Amino acid sequence: MQGISLEADRWRERLRTNLWFVPTLEVLAAVALFALTFTLDRAAYHNGASLPTWVLGGTPDAARQVLTAIAAAIITVVGVVFSITILALTLASTQFGPRMLRNFIRDRGTQLTLGTFVATFVYAVAALVSVGEDFVPHISATVSIGSLVVDLAVLIYFINHIGGQIQLPNVVADIAREVRTAVDANADTTAGGAKHGPSARELRDLLARSGGEVRTTNSGYLQYIRYERLVRLAAEADAVIHLPYRPGHFVTEGQVIARVWPAQAAKGIERKFSRGHVTGSMRSLVQDVSFGVDQIVEVALRALASATNDTFTVLTCIDWLGDCLSRIAVTWEPNPVRRDKDGHIRVLAAQVSYERLVQRAFEKIRQAGAGQPAVMIRQLDALAQIADRVTDPDRLRVILEQATMIEHAVPLIPEEPDRADVLRRCHALHAQIAAERAALTTRPRTTVPAPNPQP
Repeated sequence: MQGISLEADRWRERLRTNLWFVPTLEVLAAVALFALTFTLDRAAYHNGASLPTWVLGGTPDAARQVLTAIAAAIITVVGVVFSITILALTLASTQFGPRMLRNFIRDRGTQLTLGTFVATFVYAVAALVSVGEDFVPHISATVSIGSLVVDLAVLIYFINHIGGQIQLPNVVADIAREVRTAVDANADTTAGGAKHGPSARELRDLLARSGGEVRTTNSGYLQYIRYERLVRLAAEADAVIHLPYRPGHFVTEGQVIARVWPAQAAKGIERKFSRGHVTGSMRSLVQDVSFGVDQIVEVALRALASATNDTFTVLTCIDWLGDCLSRIAVTWEPNPVRRDKDGHIRVLAAQVSYERLVQRAFEKIRQAGAGQPAVMIRQLDALAQIADRVTDPDRLRVILEQATMIEHAVPLIPEEPDRADVLRRCHALHAQIAAERAALTTRPRTTVPAPNPQP
């Protein structure tokens, strides 16, 4: 069921990350609505039925004038909305980085707004064309006027929405929320009953010594791996597939993307392997949790650039990185093993460890912000927040490493009072981690699968 859910998430992500899907649905809905109202208009015309007083009356010429005015006004507003959207995309690319364009393009409010105006224009034009010499589509014209009122409300909503959307705290908070959602979606479950066959360690040794090679036929970022399909493929060949790369890694055409044991099964698996993974020109958050962390880090690094020097933006990014990593501290436990329904190991997949996520979140900001006490103190505060939630010694170790490296950069701070302030925070964090380690010895350790080496 997890594989089906992730597959649905991948298709949902592809449909959301464009500006045509939702507007197309709204245009189709407008066409269907016009077909209904036009049918009612024709029935009322042929049967001589009397319409309610709130339905637009008048002559064909009056109806043409009204519908022409509506269509002209709406197409003008569509141009304004597109201009505002392009301006927001340009601002996002300049201020937040080109990889942030994806978040603005996939915004549902923008897509619904564009679709609403385009659908109203299509409906008004269709109603205008249906006006005859002695036939007036009264119901259709009335619906057009009602749509114009709705469009005015949507325009006000859009202006307010786009104003909030381009505010950096909202941007970073949305990314952090998506990271947590991706973690929940990738919560691993091991299929199958009792465990049979060699252990994962034994299989890795066999794959390293005598595994057959599977080479990729495409270049690009690994966006999605269909683990359930690869499990079935390996089970059919009674083989084991080792994936040294995870979603987010870049692979080149002809590169070894997997190893198979026994080696004689590699050729058969290679012919069908392309169905088990998806590559593309950019990374995706569906399975690549570290992509969301990297996006927040990119915003922080751009703010740390000498031309920008926006300290408050950096602090905001650190706050949300700390919140995100503390929330998933006890839930992110990637399992590299995938079993078939009989319990045999079929796929050994590289996974990003929690320790690596912490490193990605803090290393680059720590390096770029060395010597800036505000940045260093906020990083120490975030690490303390994470350490308070961590229940595993290995995860405490990586937090301690980051704190130690921040402490090593203290001499770069020009003022003595600032150096003393940062050192106090460092010592407090060291004491907190020592207390956490002592507490862990008195309670059962949370078992976390050992991370695969990062290629």
